[in-house]
Amino acid sequence: MVVEQINNEIVVRIPSHVADIEDVQRFIDLIVYKEATARSQATQKDIDKIAKDAKKGWWAANRKQFIHQ
Repeated sequence: MVVEQINNEIVVRIPSHVADIEDVQRFIDLIVYKEATARSQATQKDIDKIAKDAKKGWWAANRKQFIHQ
């Protein structure tokens, strides 16, 4: 494996026999997540409220599929 810093980027070269594509995709997903949240000032309380609101909205939209009256 080779890791290099070129200008403002980090380049990682991984031999294909070392990791399968799913492992590499999970790694890339983590990096994308870190990039997306790097400047966030949201607190855990903020995130919990967003998650609660999203679940509430999903349930309101899909309730009829699960409860037949």
